[in-house]
Amino acid sequence: MRPVTYFHRVAALSPTQFWVNNPTREEADLALAAGAVGCTTNPSYCQKMIDHPVEGAYARALLDEAVRESHDDSEAEAILQRKLVQGIAERFRPLYEKTKGKHGYVSIQGDPIHEHDARTIELEGLTNRELGPNVCIKVPVTRPGLKAIEALVRQNVPINSTEIFAFAQATALCDLYERTSARARRRPRMYLSHIAGIYDDYLKAYAQDKQVQISDDLLWQAGLAIARKVYRLVEARGQKVTFIGGGARGLHHFTEMVGGDLVVTINWGGTADKLIEQDPPVVYRVYNPVPQPVIDELKAKLPDFRRGYVARGLDVDEFAEFGPVELFRSQFVKSWERVLAVAGERRRALGLQG
Repeated sequence: MRPVTYFHRVAALSPTQFWVNNPTREEADLALAAGAVGCTTNPSYCQKMIDHPVEGAYARALLDEAVRESHDDSEAEAILQRKLVQGIAERFRPLYEKTKGKHGYVSIQGDPIHEHDARTIELEGLTNRELGPNVCIKVPVTRPGLKAIEALVRQNVPINSTEIFAFAQATALCDLYERTSARARRRPRMYLSHIAGIYDDYLKAYAQDKQVQISDDLLWQAGLAIARKVYRLVEARGQKVTFIGGGARGLHHFTEMVGGDLVVTINWGGTADKLIEQDPPVVYRVYNPVPQPVIDELKAKLPDFRRGYVARGLDVDEFAEFGPVELFRSQFVKSWERVLAVAGERRRALGLQG
């Protein structure tokens, strides 16, 4: 009989579910056994796998295949990404089929260097969608990303809308999805990923850099305060989207969202395995209010918290340049460029470049 983990108890006692983030093949299997109902990958995935102490040999062998199958290093990395994600998607496909498409999705996000071009995002998404019926396309909520999302909704492609930090990004996504799906008479699966943990990293770094006098107790609540506000929006509107809490940097990014009809994406190592080990009580916390004095101080001392928290803190054209969005994307670009360099090295070593 399979052991009952913390996540099994969460699923039994609440509507909250978990996805595993950027897993190795072994971690994907462990996560499924522990109750994971989906998986997300991001543009750092290839780098994480080729540099992984166990998975590295497998990933580098796939990279050599990708180099041989491509004309340039950018194409090679895109092929490598699809090969790696396909191996994970195949593991989640039985769950997708068993639940008739309710669970078992694996999301993939393409080249972060070209996120400024809506047509490129759309075409990457359509190519990646060919990996399987349980593959959903991860798209940043920026102006070009929203244009790509609109095009993909019209083509009935399931989407994980990501890089959402601000409340204004969430409302823009929800409005676009409702408007487009009504016009197209198509309603593909839509996930809304709010990245609380990276937001916390950004605000903490800002406070340190600017020597802002603010307690760690308040900073600990910042990303979650906006995440809860976004979740309440989705719930109050009856939006036909699934909220995902992403970018977890601590166990609290999961435990503080328990009770919501939502998903939290977490790494296996350091988060999922620790929660299983600690086996905390299952307590509804998502509806816990953040005291107004906490919100007021965060808004007063951290301009990018205020911009993210208030309803109209950002215009659509400001989404891509919002500080935490830029931070998140910069991490992806750095990882993507690292693999481009390795692909170039392998191309030369294989004698495929003069």
